[in-house]
Amino acid sequence: MRILEIVGICLAALLVVFFALFLRTRLLMVGSGTIRLQVRTSTMVPGRGWSAGVGRFVGDELRVHRMFSFAFRPKRILDRRVLAIRSRRLPEGPERLSMPGHWVVLLCQQAGAEIEIAMAESTVTGFLSWLEAGPPGQPGSVAPRPTITPRPAEN
Repeated sequence: MRILEIVGICLAALLVVFFALFLRTRLLMVGSGTIRLQVRTSTMVPGRGWSAGVGRFVGDELRVHRMFSFAFRPKRILDRRVLAIRSRRLPEGPERLSMPGHWVVLLCQQAGAEIEIAMAESTVTGFLSWLEAGPPGQPGSVAPRPTITPRPAEN
C-alpha cells in the first residue's frame, strides 16, 4: 500500500507542475500581441539547440519567454530599434524534425550579436511589419520640423 501512495503523490505533483506550466503560458498569452516562436540557444551541434517559446510585443520590444519555464521574466528581449534581419531560410536537416514545416528561420543581428529565431511563415509577415513600423533613427533623435517663413509681399 505504501508504494501506491508514493506513486499517487508523484502523479499528483506531476499534474500540478503541468498545470502550473499551462497556466503560466495562458497568462503570458492574455491580451494581444503574442506569437509562438523558437529561439536557438546553442549552436554547438548543427541543427539543434532550439527552445520553444512565446513572444510578446511590448512597445519597441519583443520579449521572448521560454515555453517550459516557471519564470515570468523574459529570457531574451529583442529591441526593434537595433534589430536587423540578415537572412531568411527554411529549416534544414535535424531542424525539420523540431519545428513545423511551414516555419521560417530568421537570422537576426542585435547589437553585434547574432540570434536565430523561427516562426510560422504567416507570423513572419506580421513580425517584419512590426519591425519596419518603428520610427526612423535613434530614440530622441527626431529631426525638428522645418519652419516655413512667409515671403514678403511684392508690390
